[in-house]
Amino acid sequence: MIDIAETIARFNAGRDPERLAMKYKAMCASPFVFLRGTCHLFYERLPQQALLDDAPPVWICGDMHLENFGSYKADNRLVYFDNNDFDEACLAPNLYELVRLLTSVLVGAADLKLSRAQALALCHTAVHAYGAALALGKARWVERETSSGMVRDLFDGLASRTRAAHLDRRTTLKGKTRTLKVDGKKALPVSDERRAAITQFMLQFAAGETDPGFYRVLDVARRIAGTGSLGVDRYVILVEGKGSPDGNYLIDLKEALPSSVVPHMRTPQPAWRSEAERVVEIQRRNQAVSQAFLHAVDFNRRSYVLRSLQPSEDRVALKDWDGKLPRLEGVVVSMAELSAWAHLRSGGRQKSSIADELIAFGNRTDWQAPLIELATQCAAQVAADWKAYCEAYDRGAFKG
Repeated sequence: MIDIAETIARFNAGRDPERLAMKYKAMCASPFVFLRGTCHLFYERLPQQALLDDAPPVWICGDMHLENFGSYKADNRLVYFDNNDFDEACLAPNLYELVRLLTSVLVGAADLKLSRAQALALCHTAVHAYGAALALGKARWVERETSSGMVRDLFDGLASRTRAAHLDRRTTLKGKTRTLKVDGKKALPVSDERRAAITQFMLQFAAGETDPGFYRVLDVARRIAGTGSLGVDRYVILVEGKGSPDGNYLIDLKEALPSSVVPHMRTPQPAWRSEAERVVEIQRRNQAVSQAFLHAVDFNRRSYVLRSLQPSEDRVALKDWDGKLPRLEGVVVSMAELSAWAHLRSGGRQKSSIADELIAFGNRTDWQAPLIELATQCAAQVAADWKAYCEAYDRGAFKG
């Protein structure tokens, strides 16, 4: 038996207390939010068995679940729908990726108002779609013209978004000058010392860019985003961009920490120069076209990922499935296929499986039913751990 409260507190030690308190409170909301906030615990509790360890090694995102897919603008100026979180990325057996996705479907069923039978049907849909995409051996992608259903709805909604409206949601405009909204929901204030340090860092970064004036800092705040990474050192930076007030850009600066998957498996990892290099490089390998502004940088003698925050970033509104299961099936098929395409696309790199090995695996079906059974065990474990966590939280175990 492990002490859930102690394990979670130990993993999160050293994080920003104000944002960490938000994370701890949010994780009480449901088992699904708890799952999103405890990737480390999922892999610590994942049963070790040949089904997983004998699967072909691939580059995984590491934190696969229903909420870690979304839209973004790539460096070719097109908008794609793809996996968008690579903080935990590493080289691992491909079924590590799939078992977490299936578990998220089962654990998230209550939040989505799905019956047990419907959730299990979605799991079968996911494994069949993943296997078929691998067997085909061709990496594809999802953009507006190749999307359908709820993913197409997402793209249609993005069409009317403007940079000015995006900025209006996150900033306050006085005359022609914008400042970040420090509202306790998306952002918190930053100390004068840290503001000066980030401004100096951006000056140094800009010196190596073709348009240094683009990166002139207008404002800085601590960013509130996600669940699992709440409390990690992270900032939102408002820069001049293409001109004030409506040409300003928002940039995210986030510390890159070690993958919480790696300690719980036997697959050897390459030697990365930094954790940020690992995150950025695997993201570039796995996505069809990588995000427009994405860099591994060093700040404050630590490793960070620097990236743009775009008007075109959003997630599918899964709760809008309107009781029509085929609508959710379409999204889950896209997620499963995107995972397979990422594994094919990044194959053959630093000991990841080549396409022939992945095609052979996709043509097998003997892993599918056992994987769903394993996911049901994982979902039951998540539910039990969430209950233990909530009891500890109510006792005050995470106060102060």
